[in-house]
Amino acid sequence: MLEEIEKLGAQLVAISPQVPDGSQTTVEKNGLTFQVLSDAGNAVARKFGLVFSLPQDVKDVYLGLGIDLAKANGDAAWELPLPATYIIERDGTIRDRFVNEDYVRRMEPGDIVNAVRRLHGAE
Repeated sequence: MLEEIEKLGAQLVAISPQVPDGSQTTVEKNGLTFQVLSDAGNAVARKFGLVFSLPQDVKDVYLGLGIDLAKANGDAAWELPLPATYIIERDGTIRDRFVNEDYVRRMEPGDIVNAVRRLHGAE
């Protein structure tokens, strides 16, 4: 639904705690056509209250799967942000949001488009 979002004059941006090279690899690997920004140290996520630390047992599972967050994120914090979607006006006003502790639950693409339509009075 990226094309629909852009037709409405909006922009989709992803923010990841990965180091910039990791974010670029994600863009290339998945053929993404929107920006993926690097949030060093989860600075932005922290401002939104989204950051949590992984407990040692989960850290051990990640390492067992070959996932090294310290390397991927460029710090030793072993922290991740909760997945979140924000619909933000140009002036910085948040008009809609979706945050869920269950990382597989995300804002539906159609709901994103509808929120952007409401912003632009297109609904």
